[in-house]
Amino acid sequence: MSAPHEAGLGTLAIHAGQPPEAVTGAVMTPVFQTSTYAQPHPGQWPWEYSRTHNPTRSALQSCVAALEGGKHGLAFASGMAAIDTVIRSLSAGDKVICGDDVYGGTYRLFTKEWARFGLQFSFVDLSSSEVEIPEGTRLVWLESPTNPLLKTSDIAAIAQKAHAVGAIVVVDNTFATPIFQRPLLLGADVVVHSTTKYMGGHSDVVGGIVIVNDDALHARLAFLQNACGAVPGPWDCFLTMRGIKTLQVRMERHQSNALALVDWLRGHPQVSRVHYPGFGGMVSFVLDADIDAAVRFVKATRLFTLAESLGGVESLIELPAIMTHASIPAAVRKSIGLDDGLIRLSVGIEDLADLRGDLEGAFAAAKG
Repeated sequence: MSAPHEAGLGTLAIHAGQPPEAVTGAVMTPVFQTSTYAQPHPGQWPWEYSRTHNPTRSALQSCVAALEGGKHGLAFASGMAAIDTVIRSLSAGDKVICGDDVYGGTYRLFTKEWARFGLQFSFVDLSSSEVEIPEGTRLVWLESPTNPLLKTSDIAAIAQKAHAVGAIVVVDNTFATPIFQRPLLLGADVVVHSTTKYMGGHSDVVGGIVIVNDDALHARLAFLQNACGAVPGPWDCFLTMRGIKTLQVRMERHQSNALALVDWLRGHPQVSRVHYPGFGGMVSFVLDADIDAAVRFVKATRLFTLAESLGGVESLIELPAIMTHASIPAAVRKSIGLDDGLIRLSVGIEDLADLRGDLEGAFAAAKG
């Protein structure tokens, strides 16, 4: 007998965790807009309370877990709530190695909040092949690609080094999505997403998710999910699942547009440096000019909306040093090569010629 066929990612995005609803046969998972559930006997229940369980949320969790090749999914009200919950699983005195180029909100949470409770954070370049994970490390946190310099890490090599000293590896896979990278299959222990971004894909819902394989780790994180209560509502879960159904086709278009713009930007006389990992829809570049020119550039676009966030069908543009990464001290930004004039693009799925024309107008505006 032949082995069962493993469904592709495009199929999993549409069907995983979402069979037709048992009572009515509804093709789309219903929005279970309820806070509590009848119990057949005191303390006995298939569903208890919607902070603890909700059928719509369960469907989302199962879907994303399948996409990542994982066993368990836990959804949260935001990407930061997901990150916070993973860090809550640690204890005072635990040592964390974190990539030196991470989202400003992650850096802020680690250094301004959790460091106050005795966690020890060290920020290193995890894209370097020479990186070492010292004895006593409890957790390694990395983004690949990083935000906003788009550096990539050898996840398998880092996982091997981390496991050798008893550390677990957490990968924020928001930028790559499981379409381009599945960290659990490379040896990572935990995958985190801001589902606000590419998963939802339409800039209309905020959320986060954590994916794990280990049963004990899942039990610990599920306890925290319920105890702390930063869970998404069923409508948020429904909207995220609706977005995920087109994840694969959207990511293909995001990438094709980004690749074409990168080729053009690398040859543009006003661009001094382009950051692009070779895949995905995120691009960063630096103008061969001062910060004032960069400000004029981002204010001049019309299709690239000046806004924080990323991963929606529409194109966005921002200055990380002033916007998403403003919480990182200027000296730290400088030390990792995050220029004040670095421009980050979230390349959408609009027509390529229109996107390029929009940027051409911004280049003209940047000249003053």
